[in-house]
Amino acid sequence: MKLWWALPLMLLCGAESAIAGDMNQVSLNWLKTISFAAHQTDYSGTFIYQHGSHVETSRITHVVDQDGEHEKLESLDGPHREIIRDNDQVWCVLDDHKTVLLGHRHRDRSFPALLPEQLSALNENYLIRTGREGRVAGFNAQTILFRPKDNLRYAHKLWAHTGSGLLLKAAVLNARNQVVEQYAFTELNIGGKIKPDWTVPNKDTAALLEPQQLKADERIASSGWRVDALPRGFQKIMEVRRPMHGRKAPVLHMVFSDGLAGISVFIENMPSDSDDVGPNLSSQGAIQVYRKEVDDHLVTVVGEVPPRTVMQVADSVRYAGD
Repeated sequence: MKLWWALPLMLLCGAESAIAGDMNQVSLNWLKTISFAAHQTDYSGTFIYQHGSHVETSRITHVVDQDGEHEKLESLDGPHREIIRDNDQVWCVLDDHKTVLLGHRHRDRSFPALLPEQLSALNENYLIRTGREGRVAGFNAQTILFRPKDNLRYAHKLWAHTGSGLLLKAAVLNARNQVVEQYAFTELNIGGKIKPDWTVPNKDTAALLEPQQLKADERIASSGWRVDALPRGFQKIMEVRRPMHGRKAPVLHMVFSDGLAGISVFIENMPSDSDDVGPNLSSQGAIQVYRKEVDDHLVTVVGEVPPRTVMQVADSVRYAGD
């Protein structure tokens, strides 16, 4: 891949490298601000999610008070549904107004909280550059571009509010610089008197999809399963056995991250009544899903990475013993 700073004059190359170093540091500082802003800022607005010709519109309200962090995410297209979060407790309100208690969830990476709090590894895996300022939903925004150092991850471009650091827009780009998927606010209010327009459901009266879904994940040190061909920089951040809807037995779930992109590996016993599972690849936007049978187990790899990456990871999964 040609590097834009590969100029013929050594003097100019040296000057450009020095500037790039400063820009990297500025970007990392901004990323820390962006990461915390999504959890510490009061905001409400409407955003779109788009991949290909598919577009979804959602409304989000986020409030932080003395009792913690509260959020409602409401779909504006198709069947009505709401996700209500009260700190780490999560409910889903369905179209028929039935409330489903989903249980406890840690902070996730849904828009605009797409970045983790641990960002130290990003420079090892991406070239990070700040770009020109622009405007999104009427707010001034600083752009930040992540260019991967290999062809096993996507590029990412972020637009962050120059005042609060709140993420206003995010795009995932492929190797041809084409947008694979993007999120963007179309209308937004930041700060001020934003009051929740909902009440937290009563968990004692909420219905359950399955009682076992409330069981806690079982964290384990090692299951004996190994993944030998992760892209450089991906580290295991979690390994648990967790109950899942439609599964009789808990499913092994391993999560790997390079500081920006995530890869999940799910391993479960092959159902006795199922047919032979051949390799199967599907995608939705930047999310790739690859399934295959390994030693009488069903292995499913899900990641915000190119298709070749999830296939490479799945092909390297093996049982090494306890």
